[in-house]
Amino acid sequence: MSRFLDIPVDAECLRLAAAGDREAQRQLYGQVSGPVFALVRRMVVPRAAAEDVFQDCMVSLLRNLPGFRGEAPFGAWVRQVAIRQCLMHLRSPWQKARRALAAVAGVDGAHDMDWTPEQRVEAPAPELLDVERALASLPDATRAVVWMFDVEGMSHEEIAAVFGRTVSFSKSQLSRAHALLRERLSESAAAPRVALPDSDLAAQGRAAP
Repeated sequence: MSRFLDIPVDAECLRLAAAGDREAQRQLYGQVSGPVFALVRRMVVPRAAAEDVFQDCMVSLLRNLPGFRGEAPFGAWVRQVAIRQCLMHLRSPWQKARRALAAVAGVDGAHDMDWTPEQRVEAPAPELLDVERALASLPDATRAVVWMFDVEGMSHEEIAAVFGRTVSFSKSQLSRAHALLRERLSESAAAPRVALPDSDLAAQGRAAP
């Protein structure tokens, strides 16, 4: 289920934040930053770029907050702001050129630029890393569609509207995403795994920030 649905709504806090009240804005930031960053990290793979897009999302949210009329749930409105910023980033000429250069150089999308799985104190389950890498390897639009549909619970009509495309575009991208994910995960399952000694796992845990 989408975490955006769990964002608490305080009408007075929204009013004050829209009017420029710094304390209300800090409170709002704390309420929305988690779901927004989780969405951005799935749509924008390189972490440094994701952090930049996240900051753009928060600036855009506060800037556009006076325009929120409550016609849709607040969480859904925040999600639209975040998705719009992600797509603006992915469609930029520089990002298109960067992806073209990576393709020419033969860079694996799952290890593109500075992408690494989230570091944890305990070694993450291999299956979780497989899913992370499989998602990261998808083309940008395909990854965005599967995340919006399967995780955020958006309909094909809503996704099509976000992209300015037809419903068939959303359905075809979702079908492509599922096929590619099955392929990537099958390859991962077939690959031999090297078990780390307990001492190595402990060292990994100590090395994680």
